Amino acid sequence: MDAIIDGWVVAKRNLIKIKRVPDLLIFSTIQPIMFVLLFAYVFGGAISAPGVNYREFLMAGIFTQTVAFGSSITGMGLAEDMTKGIIDRFRSLPMSRAAVLVGRTTSDLINNVLVVVIMAICGLIVGWRTHTNALDVAAGFGLLFLFGYAMSWISATIGLSVRSVEVAQSAGFIWMFPLTFLSNAFVPTDTLPTFLQYVADWNPISAIVAALRDLWGNAPTGAARGSGWSMENPGLYSMITIAVILVVFVPLSIRAYRRAASR
Repeated sequence: MDAIIDGWVVAKRNLIKIKRVPDLLIFSTIQPIMFVLLFAYVFGGAISAPGVNYREFLMAGIFTQTVAFGSSITGMGLAEDMTKGIIDRFRSLPMSRAAVLVGRTTSDLINNVLVVVIMAICGLIVGWRTHTNALDVAAGFGLLFLFGYAMSWISATIGLSVRSVEVAQSAGFIWMFPLTFLSNAFVPTDTLPTFLQYVADWNPISAIVAALRDLWGNAPTGAARGSGWSMENPGLYSMITIAVILVVFVPLSIRAYRRAASR
């Protein structure tokens, strides 16, 4: 309970920073909006998704990419706190040692929510629509934010394992680009070479995107949907992936925090 209460105090501290430096929210929103406009109006005419409008097909991928990339803020924020000595000040206070990590991941989850709301408005403007009931739509967003929260713990481990904000930024993005683009986020996987198609169908990003499309009624039909157990059960595969990430990276983040704080 102390970790939750103290974590919320740290989260509010991080949210106040966003309020005082709104550029953080603005620039984290500009990139996904650019992707929406580029793929919807520039590349969209050359890409087909059988059984669904491409702009509806696209949005689940953009949402997933946005929260995945947004998780890198966690690592950069922790790396910045380490270099500025904020962590040392926290250690001197009578607060839970887990509060720093809980607060950081919670505030970044809230930041993701704000960005996704803006992205949803942008998607509606370019033609994205859902075709299921409100409960399924809400479940899709819930899955999306849970995935973003899990990814924040990976980013936290990275941010606490390096010694500068610049390295944390590079290390947070360098593996994210191939993971995101080698998936069904922007094109159906049946357009890829056979080997890459297999990799893409089992990519956790593809599972999240496919689950969102199912929940929102934006899924393509036929071979464009993908193949294998992961694409037949994207919701279950997504939950398994999220659980594995949390089980592995929450302890790793805590260990990295203790090691970094004792430097």
